[in-house]
Amino acid sequence: MKSPSPHKPTGSIAVLDVGTSKIACFIAQVDAAGAVRITGIGHQLSKGIRCGIITDFAEAEASIVAAVHAAEQMAGETVENVMVSLSGGNLTSRNVTVEMTMLGEEVSDRDIMDIIEQGRASIAHNESDIIHCIPVSYYLDGARGIVDPRKMFGKKLGADLHIITGLPSVTRNLAHCVARCHLNVEEYFAAPYASALSVLEEDEKHLGVTLIDMGGGVTSFAVFSGGRNVYTDAVAIGGSHVTSDIAKGLSTSLAHAERLKTLHGSAVASGSDDQVMVDVPPLGEEESDEVNTLPRSMLVGVIRPRIEEIFEMIRSKIEMSGAATAAGKRVVLTGGASQLLGTREMAAAILGKQVRLARPRPMPGLAEAVSGPAFATGLGMIEYITKKPMEDQMFDTYRRRGGLTAGFEKVVSWFRENF
Repeated sequence: MKSPSPHKPTGSIAVLDVGTSKIACFIAQVDAAGAVRITGIGHQLSKGIRCGIITDFAEAEASIVAAVHAAEQMAGETVENVMVSLSGGNLTSRNVTVEMTMLGEEVSDRDIMDIIEQGRASIAHNESDIIHCIPVSYYLDGARGIVDPRKMFGKKLGADLHIITGLPSVTRNLAHCVARCHLNVEEYFAAPYASALSVLEEDEKHLGVTLIDMGGGVTSFAVFSGGRNVYTDAVAIGGSHVTSDIAKGLSTSLAHAERLKTLHGSAVASGSDDQVMVDVPPLGEEESDEVNTLPRSMLVGVIRPRIEEIFEMIRSKIEMSGAATAAGKRVVLTGGASQLLGTREMAAAILGKQVRLARPRPMPGLAEAVSGPAFATGLGMIEYITKKPMEDQMFDTYRRRGGLTAGFEKVVSWFRENF
């Protein structure tokens, strides 16, 4: 069978990052050479969404519409299809190994697609929606560590696959909400995987690294080894929980708690914390001139346990998954909540690894205001669309040509019927 030429996207593409603290929409133009330029940007405070789950359809719809409309106005075009991020504790990561007999023939694109289909078929579709099926490595007649087995000969082809799934109730409700905004969900994308694509260096992905994306309601993470995503998970705690702790602990409003966290907060104590005083407006007394003056050590004392909890939960999940060795010695932090002072030091102490803070790689047309860690997921989805792995390019090409096998066609039909 003649191999299909890889399908490269051109024209306009749009992505929608649906988070607990914000909704962000990016529109980009891709030329024939694959060069990308951001043409539209819209972001809005997120309402009706908590920990990646819709809690109020009307509020969520209004937030999505506002973000998309702002991006459309800036780009001067109307969006119909979007890639949508998925975060939250509803993401599940599992690794499977599949094999197929080759009869000594040359490995083709179709064989690669068939073995990935086998992996997808091993997941009960009524219990989980498959978001990604990522080949970690291939092996041929027992020879492991093969990156691309095409054109090779052998009798038995195998693959280690990393499959990321989501809860059907979450994906369907999100698809329904997006549809109410007159948009089509073209594809879902796991938020930590997307963030990793926008901030990690290639050497880090090959040598072993853990990407931790600290969002408002969720802290998600992805382990990379050998250049591939091998484990993905999340804890349903983020920056908004720190804000809530401050509001409760210091008896102030959420708005003032957020301000205190941003201006004076830290995850680690310093020698001057008892001497530095901060003003804390009492809850319900916002209109008066009355304020409580407290040492910064009290603020740090509220913040520190929550940040410790986040990294301890991540460490525990990685150890229990068996991915600790693959994770290597490096951690990269991104996401809006990672900007809290002392977070990097806390991560290094608890995880016992080298830690760096990361921003997304710059793109033409990207404004400085939306180039920070909080926008890593949206920009990572754009990078993925323009630099898809060979396997995803194959599936795109066969979808475009109607050349899917019966097994994968059933999967696609199931998604279409349910979404």
